[in-house]
Amino acid sequence: MAGKADARIHLEGDRLFVEGSVTYGNTVEVIRAGKESIKAGDVLVDLAGVAQVDSSAVSMLLEWTRTAQVHGRKIEFVNLPGNLADLIELYDVGNMVPVRCPEKSVC
Repeated sequence: MAGKADARIHLEGDRLFVEGSVTYGNTVEVIRAGKESIKAGDVLVDLAGVAQVDSSAVSMLLEWTRTAQVHGRKIEFVNLPGNLADLIELYDVGNMVPVRCPEKSVC
């Protein structure tokens, strides 16, 4: 998926890769594109390729988590950019976003 502000999403097996920027200008399209993969099966969302975020990226994570719950799917997020992790902490929604800690990490 190519959208505004250069966001891309692609699925490889059960890993959903998000790349580029996730900001107010493209969050609706990014959410919509990811939902189809989430509805289809359990996914591990890899955010290593995300270069820029704003607070709307937190809403993306929450919406995808809700979508997975509604459809009985498992979802986990990995490789969160530091600024996105900071926003999750700022908004105190860490308990609502299933983040898989990297190996050798004490989350």
